Amino acid sequence: MLELILGLIGCIVPTFYISGNQSFPQPLSSEEEHYYLKKYEEGDLEAKNILIERNLRLVAHIVKKYNNTNRDIDDLISIGTIGLIKAVDSFNLDKGTRLATYAARCIENELLMMLRIEKKQTKEVSLQEPIGIDKEGNVISLMDVLENDSTYTIIDEVDLKIKVKELYEKMKRVLKDREKLVIELRYGLANQDEMTQREIANMLGISRSYVSRIEKKALKKLYKAFEER
Repeated sequence: MLELILGLIGCIVPTFYISGNQSFPQPLSSEEEHYYLKKYEEGDLEAKNILIERNLRLVAHIVKKYNNTNRDIDDLISIGTIGLIKAVDSFNLDKGTRLATYAARCIENELLMMLRIEKKQTKEVSLQEPIGIDKEGNVISLMDVLENDSTYTIIDEVDLKIKVKELYEKMKRVLKDREKLVIELRYGLANQDEMTQREIANMLGISRSYVSRIEKKALKKLYKAFEER
């Protein structure tokens, strides 16, 4: 994971900043920040690089609060920098706030999200967990049911106990309305178009991480419902 993140950041930010072996550059003044934000709005990618580089000190400052998480400092800075990049990408100059104020929340959210994911990893329900077998004795997972687009194909391939009709019934019984909607949209069920978490977040007016939590909670409920039948 760290290599993937560093690869992404490496395209934008000089790696010697990420490594922590060199001091971070000084923050931009209010006038400089406004200038580069305007330039970036006009499509100047070099301006984006400068905005990121000159706010890396903020990332390092926030990361200090997470030194007790037993994570490598480079890893934490990498995760925090992802939050900074997202902040620069989504910052609205018309709001009248400083970029650093907005970016601090994005950096913090990215770090907290990473820690929450790691904390829950051991408790996550794998979509590949078996929930039954088909007519040929092959193990069927929840993902097999969710990913199949055709009711007729599923009925033909899997045991009647785990056909799509049963899945829909369990969704109706155990899921709240929003959970049911997120599952339908994520996996293209009930004649819905399959959507990404970000697309669903934009549609519902909530954060992508919140959509992810709803999805995971709903899948756990469905898995438990299949387990208890």
